[in-house]
Amino acid sequence: MTEQSSLFDAPPDPAVPEERVAALRELLHRHAHRYYVLDDPEIPDAEYDRLFQELQALEEAHPALRTPDSPTQRVIGKVLPGFTPVRHRVPMLSIRTETDTLASGAANFDARVRRELGLAETEPPVEYACELKFDGLAVNLRYENGVLVQAATRGDGETGEDVTQNIRTIGQIPLRLQGVAPEVLEVRGEVYMRRDDFERLNARQREANEKTFVNPRNAAAGAVRQLDPAIAARRPLSFFAYGLGEVIGWTLPGTHSGVLDALDAFGLPVSRERAVVQGAEGLAEFHRRIGAQRDALPFDIDGVVYKVNRLELQQRLGFVTREPRWAVAHKYPAQEQLTQVDDIYIQVGRTGKLTPVARLVPVFVGGVTVTNATLHNEDETRRKDVRVGDTVIVRRAGDVIPEVVAVVPDRRPPDAGEPFDLYQRLGGRCPVCGSDIAREEGEVDWRCTGGLFCAAQRKQAILHYAQRRAMDIEGLGERLVDQLVDGGLIRTLPELYRLGVAKLAALERMADKSAQNLVTALEQRKHTTLPRFLFALGIRHVGEATARDLARHFGRLDRIMDASVEQLLEVPDVGPVVAQSIRTFFDQPHNREVVEQLRAAGVEWPEGEGTASDAPRPLLGKTLVLTGTLPTLSRDEAKDLIETAGGKVAGSVSKKTHYVVAGEEAGSKLAKAQELGVPILDEDGLKALLAG
Repeated sequence: MTEQSSLFDAPPDPAVPEERVAALRELLHRHAHRYYVLDDPEIPDAEYDRLFQELQALEEAHPALRTPDSPTQRVIGKVLPGFTPVRHRVPMLSIRTETDTLASGAANFDARVRRELGLAETEPPVEYACELKFDGLAVNLRYENGVLVQAATRGDGETGEDVTQNIRTIGQIPLRLQGVAPEVLEVRGEVYMRRDDFERLNARQREANEKTFVNPRNAAAGAVRQLDPAIAARRPLSFFAYGLGEVIGWTLPGTHSGVLDALDAFGLPVSRERAVVQGAEGLAEFHRRIGAQRDALPFDIDGVVYKVNRLELQQRLGFVTREPRWAVAHKYPAQEQLTQVDDIYIQVGRTGKLTPVARLVPVFVGGVTVTNATLHNEDETRRKDVRVGDTVIVRRAGDVIPEVVAVVPDRRPPDAGEPFDLYQRLGGRCPVCGSDIAREEGEVDWRCTGGLFCAAQRKQAILHYAQRRAMDIEGLGERLVDQLVDGGLIRTLPELYRLGVAKLAALERMADKSAQNLVTALEQRKHTTLPRFLFALGIRHVGEATARDLARHFGRLDRIMDASVEQLLEVPDVGPVVAQSIRTFFDQPHNREVVEQLRAAGVEWPEGEGTASDAPRPLLGKTLVLTGTLPTLSRDEAKDLIETAGGKVAGSVSKKTHYVVAGEEAGSKLAKAQELGVPILDEDGLKALLAG
């Protein structure tokens, strides 16, 4: 046995402090030498810190064991009940995350931007604004004529929570802007907690014998979302502004950096750690520089943000799905820790994907206690050679999903077992429903073939079906779906429509009114659109955009269900993988049966919705803008109807706008339409146009 393995695998008895202190000193000296002298560390920094802190604690408990040569002597000195929903005038969209933590991550983003702008290699570099990616809670501050009138959380991007009273307690946020302020100025930014404030807060919590907070981000988010503003006032919160929402009565600067300078001039706190750079090299240098000083910053960040600086170029680049093409978050390497694999179990996902997951000895990583970490798939598990009993390095990949990074081979116990084999481990059967498992040629993932018959997939299939951008069934959340499936009330999607008030009201924590509301919502949402229904089915690779393209092209569901791969490939943006996935889905008899049962239950949509040759397209080539609140149609519903009829929904009014559909509380878009002479419709006018 080597010296290393004897130290790790047979540690001195902790009941004998003299032995443990001696072993810790030897370990820390050796690891410090490998880190500082050899530049070849064996363990993560966090593991060294844990050993160091253990030695400190032992020396404090047993002062006589502290010696001059001890390493310690080198150290000197979703909307919650009670909150009012706020509909964002301009959606608070997320930005794409670049998880490549090297300089190549910056180069990847720059290459995408140049490609989208059609720039040749010989043309000048793109100018970017670089900022920090703060680890806090995003909020929207609304100033009207310079006065703070509302503050809201991001929420789902479309609707947030009114937290105005709590935000008013943050001294950094001005209640009135300096100088001449616009009629309306919505400022987006991050509420966060400085590390020193966080430590003082936890010290107070410990002194009061109250629960301490896990990390500054959780403490800040919890404070903002307190129903009692007095509690928020006792939390030391800070704020940085980084962008805009709705703006009325103000001519924007030509650049994003100019916007930040203007916000600073208005008296809003803007981080000084920002820069305007040229091209990929400038981005990479900013990423490197901030990474080098990351630990010295007084607050937590989990990366930096790059934005195309010129606003006119941002408009040209636009968005893909719900993310801007002109911005990206470039992450840093996630925090790491050492722990042991207790077991490897198989998780079944909504689409039937089988994912090996390591069950771990609990370990604190990146601000949370981690007990499970993904192994991604069988190939990855074999590549890393992860076995039960192994000591592994765990990382919170992207600071969100715990991941097993690598095995520490020298610590492998003799009884670790054979290399991982998913098929053999499961005996070829799904661990939830017992169906056969299969892996398509060229695929890395094994999948359960049970489809909607598999309970693991059933829950997620129902949740996906009910989500806002699918069938939009309000009240059908995760807890209720768990009760319905686990209680045997729901086995397939069509059974949702056979639920009665009495059966629902009998469930735990389900009042009569809530039961009636859900039954009403199910009945009302039977009337939908073909794109929403297609998306709701959860066909692999078919997102909202693809569902919309399919509906436009074929017009009718039966045509999609019977389309060959070749016919599906004629749809814009549908490639071989997507086409085969759609064909495979509708080739399964039980999937077709579910569709027919849903139609028999009364789920319906206007026939001939697409752009097939015989389908009506009254808005083909027309651009419409929606503003205000319509009497019966939500914004999403109106948008679906317009796009299904061949039209396009734009976010702003211009001379190219054909119609503006205005509801109650219509704002600047209505005024702009009147100024430009653009025809204005109400909801009835829109419906008449659609029927046209």
